[in-house]
Amino acid sequence: MVHTFKFKDLYMILDVESGAIHSVDKAAYDVICEIGKGNDPYKLHYDAAEIQQIISELAELENAGALNADEPSIVQDTERHIIKSLCLHVAHDCNLRCAYCFAGTGEFCGERMMMSPEVGRKALDFLMERSGSRHNLEVDFFGGEPLMNLKVVKELVTYGRELERRFNKHINFTMTTNGVALDEDTIDYLNKEMHNIVISLDGRREVHDALRPTANGRGSYDLIVDNAIDLVKKRRQGEYYIRGTFTNRNLDFTKDVQALHQLGFDQISLEPVVLPEDSPYAILDSHIERILNEYETLADYLLNSRKSGRFINFFHFMVDFGNGPCLKKRMSGCGAGVEYAAISPDGAIYPCHQFVGDDKYKMGNVITGEYNEKISREFSSCNIAAKPKCRTCFAKYFCSGGCAANAYKYNGSIFEPHEITCAFERKRAEIAMGIFAKEYEFGC
Repeated sequence: MVHTFKFKDLYMILDVESGAIHSVDKAAYDVICEIGKGNDPYKLHYDAAEIQQIISELAELENAGALNADEPSIVQDTERHIIKSLCLHVAHDCNLRCAYCFAGTGEFCGERMMMSPEVGRKALDFLMERSGSRHNLEVDFFGGEPLMNLKVVKELVTYGRELERRFNKHINFTMTTNGVALDEDTIDYLNKEMHNIVISLDGRREVHDALRPTANGRGSYDLIVDNAIDLVKKRRQGEYYIRGTFTNRNLDFTKDVQALHQLGFDQISLEPVVLPEDSPYAILDSHIERILNEYETLADYLLNSRKSGRFINFFHFMVDFGNGPCLKKRMSGCGAGVEYAAISPDGAIYPCHQFVGDDKYKMGNVITGEYNEKISREFSSCNIAAKPKCRTCFAKYFCSGGCAANAYKYNGSIFEPHEITCAFERKRAEIAMGIFAKEYEFGC
């Protein structure tokens, strides 16, 4: 499968199955497009000798496996699944009341509760038992707001370090926080113990405050920004990113990325909100074209910033084209329900944090020791080979079939991709390739 597209002044060719990316001149682009349509390229307005030369060069690429490569054979995974990553819901409560929160203001549509040290230790024991020979593991402290249960977080980090020595493993602890409860001591602790920190901040003050108020209805921007800046400055080379959400209220979200960048943050993610169509903040079909154009605007800002020496990463434009994941990973995606699981405060196991509270996808409990392999096998089979829409999509190896939780929430099945999300992913994939080619062109 070959995909052709234009990015700025570049004519781009993606050979989907091999992953080869080509930047070509207009003549070659036109010839490839005509061949792809089943038309005779010699009817184009170019000289016949030039067309023949282009066709010869295309044949060389085919022989090298960089054009019109065959789809790889698909081998179904029948092995016992190894879990390498846990999302620990240490707090089903929150000090914010975000208007778009998928977790129902922190309680995941259930009781407000905190994870006990006992449940947390059982969760880490579960990870050790299920991780097989895997050495490097990941544990994300999540919520709600995990800093509301910092004492338990610290206890679990200490326990995790003990398990590392006992089982000859290494755990990368991370935390996703809204940043409200950050203070100097907490910042120092997190920077010492957390491999990565994700801070929720939506961009411009007016955008953030409108959607992320405190429990008393006041804006939270001023409670977060200075502490977030302090944390990032003190991390030096430590990993972090600022994660925001855009809704239909800020479809000009490039301005929010700019606002975050101007504050000194250079690792930024801004995600489209996931809400039912009847929500006042939902992304609808009618918003797609506007958002696709906005991604183009954002790409301009990113390229111009980098060219001027002001580095910035935008999460959805980050693709490692040289040393990316293996084919198996590119087909299966994030590993939800297979390599990754979420643990609720009562010890229940779910495929990922977005399934928490849904009894249909409750996989077991770390306290009782039960674990539903059937659900794990269902998620293991949920790859691009099992999704007809994905098989013919040029972006399939970029998104790996998309988010299972989004598919389930919008379409009632983890095997039915959400089309709006797909439209965004296709655009982001093109931009990522275009940025790669542009930076190669001007030597970045």
